[in-house]
Amino acid sequence: MKSIKNIKNLKGKKVLVRVDFNVPIGDDGVVDEKEDWRIKASLPTIEYLLEKKAKVILISHLGRPEKKQIFGEKMDDSFCGNDDSDNNKYSLKPATKRLEELLNCRIKFIDDCVGDKVKQEIEKMKASEIIVLENLRFYREEEENDENFAKEIASFADIYVNDAFSVSHRAHMSVCAITKFLPSYAGNLLDKEVKILSDAINNPTRPATIIIGGAKVETKLPVIENLLDKFDHIIVGGVVANVILKAKGIDVGKSLLGGIDFEEAKKIDLVDNRLHIPIDAVVCNSKKSEVDLLAVGNIGDDRILDIGPESRELYSNIIKESKMIIWNGPMGKFENDDFADGTKMVAEAVISSKGYKIIGGGDTIAALEKFGHIDKIDYVCTGGGAMLEFFSGKKLPGLKALE
Repeated sequence: MKSIKNIKNLKGKKVLVRVDFNVPIGDDGVVDEKEDWRIKASLPTIEYLLEKKAKVILISHLGRPEKKQIFGEKMDDSFCGNDDSDNNKYSLKPATKRLEELLNCRIKFIDDCVGDKVKQEIEKMKASEIIVLENLRFYREEEENDENFAKEIASFADIYVNDAFSVSHRAHMSVCAITKFLPSYAGNLLDKEVKILSDAINNPTRPATIIIGGAKVETKLPVIENLLDKFDHIIVGGVVANVILKAKGIDVGKSLLGGIDFEEAKKIDLVDNRLHIPIDAVVCNSKKSEVDLLAVGNIGDDRILDIGPESRELYSNIIKESKMIIWNGPMGKFENDDFADGTKMVAEAVISSKGYKIIGGGDTIAALEKFGHIDKIDYVCTGGGAMLEFFSGKKLPGLKALE
């Protein structure tokens, strides 16, 4: 995988950079400064290209627009953020404005990502200027990895750079097909994330602990299976824990199970001493809508929504002694204060540890922000899903394309 730092001369080159500006846009049409961390993560690559006198063309997606324009058809205004349609909230214009503030320079925003207008504006670019194109997902061909769409966008540039590790597990046009038409390189952020996560897997500082919680069980079970013999401890909570408990034949009542095939869970060595599952749980009584504390295996008709006090203490002791910690997924329904203590105590154990701390996933980040600990984490990965696929041992399509 070649880095942009391997390019000898960038002066005057038109560089198409796939960034991830998928950030929440407020009702006021502005990016909250507390939510702009993905934009900030892209700055080292953008600033590097500006210093080298390149012409920088940024492409990204934002959310999942309900309507998908077909490449080659005229794009109506509802896709461009020019009216009051529902798609207005998916425009990258607010993200462009925030980038302007962070870089303290003027940036041209174009309300499309293909067509003559885009081509003409790019042809007028001078060295060290930036253009941001509109949301790629306004075109269905982005997610279809369409080569004709890729060829059109590639025609605007001399070089392609992937600086979006967070979407590199997606076989989308701006991640994969585009590399067939341009010399392709990894940006500084992509390089950094791959190195940090590779070192974490291949050379973990021991004792090393990975914490897996939340839902999306189908993406997390392969991680446990792949890393069980590489880490000293794997701690589980949330729906992931429910599935493993159920696979061991332990009663979880009416708890959420994520619709998973239990044969997949049974592939994991469920009796391995390195695998730690809850021994008690905070539940919601289905009949009385009351919070209760029960031992795991005695859940009855209730639903597990958090780990209990004994599990919290066990997990905290393991975490505090760890020299490296990776965390993806909360221990329970932390958004509700009645079921937040498990995630809160794990967060406190993580930040009190002297070990190197890596986190990923929107819910994990939200939990640490809620409890005021996000600034005490050594590295916040920009993509929880991509991080999980990387840890599961799969080859990410975006990284493979750069080879």
